[in-house]
Amino acid sequence: MALSTPLSQISVALPTGIDGSSRSMIKLQSISFTEKSWGPRLRLDSKSRSLCVNKRSTVCMSLQQASKSKVLVTPLELEDPKETPLNLYRPKEPYTATIVSVERIVGPQAPGETCHIVIDHDGNVPYWEGQSYGVIPPGENPKKPGAPHNVRLYSIASTRYGDSFDGKTASLCVRRAIYYDPETGIEDPSKAGVCSNFLCNAKPGDKVKITGPSGKVMLLPEDDQKATHIMIATGTGVAPYRGYLRRMFMENVPNFKFDGLAWLFLGVANSDSLLYDEEFSGYLKDYPKNFRYDKALSREEKNKKGGKMYVQDKIEEYSDEIFKLLDSGAHIYFCGLKGMMPGIQDTLKRVAEERGESWEQKLTQLRKNKRWHVEVY
Repeated sequence: MALSTPLSQISVALPTGIDGSSRSMIKLQSISFTEKSWGPRLRLDSKSRSLCVNKRSTVCMSLQQASKSKVLVTPLELEDPKETPLNLYRPKEPYTATIVSVERIVGPQAPGETCHIVIDHDGNVPYWEGQSYGVIPPGENPKKPGAPHNVRLYSIASTRYGDSFDGKTASLCVRRAIYYDPETGIEDPSKAGVCSNFLCNAKPGDKVKITGPSGKVMLLPEDDQKATHIMIATGTGVAPYRGYLRRMFMENVPNFKFDGLAWLFLGVANSDSLLYDEEFSGYLKDYPKNFRYDKALSREEKNKKGGKMYVQDKIEEYSDEIFKLLDSGAHIYFCGLKGMMPGIQDTLKRVAEERGESWEQKLTQLRKNKRWHVEVY
């Protein structure tokens, strides 16, 4: 059963102690389920319940829920490791996980299809926010007969506790790669992205081979919980930021009480292409002092010169604020297609020069202080 009508409140069983030893029924206010879906809905059938709830100490909540009532997460042991989990599973010996759900998360007018994919790793492939999983699609590598396909890396779009808040799942944000012949305009399935199409076509219960986790560049620094984090993304590059923001604003993590500023810039083609928009808009409503959210819709908006509005144009609009925040110690992150970086770099350099500053010196300082985070593909 899918819940799609508004609810004023919902009663759920949650652990009241950090160790989960004592439980009581509490009410989470202002949790609504709308007809417009932007991710897997809450399903209460027995199959989904078995995937989402573990010994009643974990609540399975849909992507639609971004309320000020934060959710307890388990197991808190995931907070303990001092070393970043890295390469627990490698291409020669990947981990076999299970697909929980695959759901289209863009509207009908979006160019292309993007899916939110939840993978059950049963707690065996732990990760931190900002890391990536490798996926090995089934089949034979056409360039290496008899060998498996190459690993395809995807930024993880959930916190270490996953969408079920039990530490047993990870979510990926995947755009289906389709090739169209430039002369005929006809789709050529033989040149379609092998891994993205495998994931977007997957069904609950299908097996998927994963590697990792990998990456340290995009890890969320948590030593200063009042820090400013400026996050810039195009398309599915928003994936790691979804994990950051859920950790900051959705989850009740005892040792991480974020009280800084998170500022998200997201560039996509049009309104139907926005990813996790209702979730982010919920944070904006509940945490207006701690979250800012700016969108650049290239096919619907114009920049100040009358051209298409790209994410670098939106950055230029707020350049004075951004530079002041960087001067005050802010972290800045970039994730998405590598083609976005030249335009962004040119914009930042031009703004720096207009301010009488050297962008090269500022960039060198940001990198030296580990406040410049880039992951593009």
